[in-house]
Amino acid sequence: MHGEMTTRARLILILLGALFLNSCGSPGQDKNEKPMNVLFIAVDDLRPELNTYGASHIQSPNIDRLAASGIQFDSAYANVPVCGASRASLLTGIRPTRDRFLTYYTWAEKDAPSAVTLPEHFRNHGYYTVGRGKIFHHQVDSEDSWDENWRPPANGPTWRDYYLPENQKMDTTGSKRGPAFESALVPDSAYSDGKMANKVIDDLRKLKDRDEPFFLAAGFLKPHLPFNVPQKYWDMYDPEQIEFPATQFGNSGAPEQAYHNFGELRNYGNIPPDARLPDSLARKLIHGYYAAVSYADAQVGRLLDELDRLGLRENTIIVLWGDHGWNLREHGLWCKHCNFETSLHSPLILDIPGEAEGLQIDEVVEFVDIYPGLVEAAGLPHLPQLQGESFVPLIKGNESGWDNVAVSKWHSGLTLIKDQYFYTEWSDSTEAIHARMLFDHEKDPDETNNLADDPAYEDIVQELSKQLKAERGF
Repeated sequence: MHGEMTTRARLILILLGALFLNSCGSPGQDKNEKPMNVLFIAVDDLRPELNTYGASHIQSPNIDRLAASGIQFDSAYANVPVCGASRASLLTGIRPTRDRFLTYYTWAEKDAPSAVTLPEHFRNHGYYTVGRGKIFHHQVDSEDSWDENWRPPANGPTWRDYYLPENQKMDTTGSKRGPAFESALVPDSAYSDGKMANKVIDDLRKLKDRDEPFFLAAGFLKPHLPFNVPQKYWDMYDPEQIEFPATQFGNSGAPEQAYHNFGELRNYGNIPPDARLPDSLARKLIHGYYAAVSYADAQVGRLLDELDRLGLRENTIIVLWGDHGWNLREHGLWCKHCNFETSLHSPLILDIPGEAEGLQIDEVVEFVDIYPGLVEAAGLPHLPQLQGESFVPLIKGNESGWDNVAVSKWHSGLTLIKDQYFYTEWSDSTEAIHARMLFDHEKDPDETNNLADDPAYEDIVQELSKQLKAERGF
């Protein structure tokens, strides 16, 4: 479908879309008003360790105020715990399978060539679409989604964006990358996310005066590795106050399939090739992640401030999400790439003009719900390809009929999140199950006790296994 639409056909779709929008409107929107804009904010590797999610040690004032004025989903889960696949799934509204949406370098247009992407759907209905930063994993993936598409230049020769010359040199010599973190006495705009925020602010000023509504996507790279951010964000945290998680020794009774050697982190030059990281290095990495979260939060704040200054806030839907979780030594792991809660749980925050402020939703939602939810909130038509459910009824206070279930997949591991249970099974192409994992989050939120082989939970395991097969989408 991508690349096949003629200019005439697109103009027809725009006219039809405008008629549709004027006839049905969207939540909180008068039918005579201009359709609501969309500011779509993606934050790479952002776990829900934020002040608004109860982590008082994290300084995230701008994401906190977005949640305070909008809607916070407390139980939102990525369908795949890796960036490229998670984004391709979310942006097409289609679930991963055994042979679709598998890795960080996934292309949406290759794995789902007939799908209409989320920004493309808005573009087809009269929106001016602008992509900034990392939205799809590959900048040129699904290019027909955008009227404009740009990524900020990085310092040095690689995307890793080292500012210090010695780290740039290390990043381009030898078999490993530069260090896993960097701090420098520089302004925010010295790194690519600061440059990107500058660009999006400029975009907002230009888009304000356009006749058509806009879909503006801003993809921040931090807190993705390497944790390269200005020194002032490192200074926000006292490393002596950083605590290691209770599960840092991987003592949950989970099967070997649940673990990995965090190869993404091992690629960096100051990380040992195997074995457990020393405490001093582990603390430095956690410190760097926290600093990177606060740096990303500051850039989000700059966009929110500009929306307010321009008077666009009252007519703009804002969505902020992290593409998946991240491990900070939980279960002895780093990075994502696994089926534990820490890899799958991620923030999802919405601000819809005219809707409830400061609403917290406990029901389980999954990232394939974002596409249909935004479509309904903006008053666009639903697409048959969408495999999730719109969360607008939850926002309206109508929980009846909501299945309260999410399904996530990492290669041969499939996880069902239902009620308080977090159930995973690993199977092969013949459906033979070779490992299981079950946690009861009501009793064990840190996932310290695998109950899959406990006779007392045998009936629950069988029930969850049956529902997992029914919900997985393949």
